[in-house]
Amino acid sequence: MAHLKCDGVFEGGGVKGIGFAGAVSELEKAGYEFENVVGTSAGAIAAALVAAGYTGKEIETELKSVSFKDFRQKNRLHSLGTFGKIISVYASYGIYKTDNFERWLQELLHKKNKRFFEDIKTGYTDKKYKYKFQAIASDLTDGTILVLPSDLAKFGIDPDKFEIAKAVRMSMSIPLYYEPYRLKDKTGNEHLIVDGGLLSNYPVWILDNGTSNPPWPTFGFRFIGDDDNHSSAPKVINNFIEYSKHLVSTMIEYGDKYHISESKGDLQRSILIPTQIQTKNGIKKIKTTYFDISPEESALLAQNGKQAASQFLKTWDFKNWKMKYRSAKNFI
Repeated sequence: MAHLKCDGVFEGGGVKGIGFAGAVSELEKAGYEFENVVGTSAGAIAAALVAAGYTGKEIETELKSVSFKDFRQKNRLHSLGTFGKIISVYASYGIYKTDNFERWLQELLHKKNKRFFEDIKTGYTDKKYKYKFQAIASDLTDGTILVLPSDLAKFGIDPDKFEIAKAVRMSMSIPLYYEPYRLKDKTGNEHLIVDGGLLSNYPVWILDNGTSNPPWPTFGFRFIGDDDNHSSAPKVINNFIEYSKHLVSTMIEYGDKYHISESKGDLQRSILIPTQIQTKNGIKKIKTTYFDISPEESALLAQNGKQAASQFLKTWDFKNWKMKYRSAKNFI
């Protein structure tokens, strides 16, 4: 089978990220190999593992075996119930810690002998291709997007020597839910870094600005559900914790939708993975922060990814896509 180059952009989506593994498996089965990958939040996890050398099947195995409950790492205040969680937000700007997550990802990356960004340098001279993996994070202090690892230079940090797992930890720090990552700049000022989905949950623009002649396709991996059709039932919000969760999920899940709908060709090169699964107890929609997801539910979501990618590949034609969305004839 011929080897086909492609880039991949992975949307944020919390525990739904296991759906990416199934989609990646189908692309690999079709002969595609990833040159560069970008991800936000959960998408950064999948992208980092792809860049480290994990296959889609291996990623699926790892995500199905992990207990996502361990990623809701509690502190001493949690013994006080909801009141304790509110105090955690007040004191640390987040309900949960992320140490367990970071250690888990570090161990997976170490298995492939990948720890620092210098371990995944590509040799390309083009800045956007310098590292096989890039992550998106949001700097609340400056109100700006961070493209990691390159933007670490602004803080006086050598991107080559920065840990991949820490960059992913920055990207997936859902505000209020997780404590922010604290990073000092060259003058000693502290910056609070949180989930990249606040500012760009689907960063196709990093690898393709929409005007150049791409040498190979950039595939997007997105989740789609009832909310995309505006048909979901009104949310019930009875306390501060529920308010916080819905506030953040709304910002993240809807942040890039206008951009995607208006950007020529982005939707047409996106693999849309349904978040609804058919369980033995009926239809269930997997939410971003559903950390109680079972292995059976994870397997069904991964299957959704496989089916979505399979359907996408049946009609995908890179030459036709360029003819339509890169109109200059010399692009072909």
